[in-house]
Amino acid sequence: MPQLDPAPWFNILVFSWLVFLIIIPPKIMAHTFPNELNPQSTHKPKMSSWAWPWH
Repeated sequence: MPQLDPAPWFNILVFSWLVFLIIIPPKIMAHTFPNELNPQSTHKPKMSSWAWPWH
């Protein structure tokens, strides 16, 4: 039964984990956003209430 032979499956498992742990993270971490976020000011604008009738 070839399913019980761990040699090829173990090599595939190890190689796939090496790809996930060594090759992919630097590519993801090198990603930069095109628009940098600017911190918002702490000043809150004054909101006027609506004077509309509700009936």
